[in-house]
Amino acid sequence: MKKQKINILIITSILALIALSGIQGYLIYNTYQLKKDVFIKETKKAVSSIDNTKEMDSLTELWYNSLSENLVEYKRNKYLKKEVITKFKPITDSLNTVFKDYYTKEISKVNLGHDLKYKKTIQSVILFDNDARDTIFSSKEGNDFFLFGENFPDEEGNMISKARWFTEHDYEDDQIGNGDVFKTTLNIEIRTQDTINIIGWKRIIFGQMTSLFIFSVILLLFVVALLFYSIKTLIQQKKIVEVRNDFINNITHELKTPLATLGIVSKSLRNKKIQDSVASFSNSLDILDRQNNRLQKLIDQVMSNTLGSEEIVLSKEKVKDDQYFNEIIEDFRLSVKNKDIEFNAVLELEEVDLTIDKFLFTTALFNIMENAVKYGREKKEINLKTERNKNTYKILIQDNGIGIPEKEQQKIFEKFYRVTTGDVHEVKGLGLGLFYANQVIKAHLGSIELESKPNVGTTFIITIPII
Repeated sequence: MKKQKINILIITSILALIALSGIQGYLIYNTYQLKKDVFIKETKKAVSSIDNTKEMDSLTELWYNSLSENLVEYKRNKYLKKEVITKFKPITDSLNTVFKDYYTKEISKVNLGHDLKYKKTIQSVILFDNDARDTIFSSKEGNDFFLFGENFPDEEGNMISKARWFTEHDYEDDQIGNGDVFKTTLNIEIRTQDTINIIGWKRIIFGQMTSLFIFSVILLLFVVALLFYSIKTLIQQKKIVEVRNDFINNITHELKTPLATLGIVSKSLRNKKIQDSVASFSNSLDILDRQNNRLQKLIDQVMSNTLGSEEIVLSKEKVKDDQYFNEIIEDFRLSVKNKDIEFNAVLELEEVDLTIDKFLFTTALFNIMENAVKYGREKKEINLKTERNKNTYKILIQDNGIGIPEKEQQKIFEKFYRVTTGDVHEVKGLGLGLFYANQVIKAHLGSIELESKPNVGTTFIITIPII
């Protein structure tokens, strides 16, 4: 349930972060649109002043008169509709040369700070005769008619103005063909559009927003880092709480082995046969003393289990390997007397003097063997083997348990780490046994390795120097 709550909290935090990023992106986009509108508006205002001059009025009058003359020819049935426009094109091309010179000179006076292209186009030309409409040209039927400036696709530009001219143009016409001349009026509607294309306007606007982008990215990274740190801290705190609770709930389990041995020995001392046998009685007392000392020191170990190998202070003494391991085997067999365990031992034939901290090293070996009991099958089998190899002493502890997956093998010596596959999570423990064993063996300048296969078993290989 707690893990589910943590997952919900993490998912909620991520969704909140995504929502915050979306809001931030929306605000940046709105800022971009606002700056874009202001930038284009300012450019339009600067350019529009160029269009309202005597020079432009003169150019407009020239092209308008030329177009009107073509429309007169159309009314006289001398031009087709297409010819009205095509015969008008050479005039606008020649006028455009004049316009470009004028525009270049005027735009330099405005000093915009960026380049732009300008064009004027005709959208439609319509003749009115009473209620009748005669469309000579319309951009709806194709592209606009280019008048002045530099031609570019409409999608690359921004419209700055539209104009609609409705004028009357008088001309003389021989309607009857007998030489009599009549004045005729053309009602003309012309729609034009002015468009500008600001070169690199996106780059300019993005440049203006650089500080905002940098601040937004830094703020977003800060929020992500803060969220990551908060979640990481929360998970760490949760793990610490779980370990603390696990420790409180299972400390009695960790102390069971010496207590169980003490219980068995104390009962055996009540046996009349053991009391009458000096050797058996003395042996039982020795076991009692060892387990009592082990129990007292085990409490100290629990209090100091966070020590690293370099912080562990060793009280080394010389021990005979055969005597030492026989004691361990006897004590361990007593501790698991009521369990279905087959324990086999093959000890080094040659007697070897080992220089070790007897208590710490014994605790490390017990931790490994107790793990074999915890994670073993119904019919458990533990094999202990010792052998000398020149200046090193090797101890192999093999079991037929559930094994350890390969991806977990590098982690099992970490503090508080416990394998979570299969049914292992049902086994009580603090995840300190193998960590402590590894630190003790390192403090003895030794090493510990393992070979394991799931559903086959595990072998721990301990190597220490012979001093």
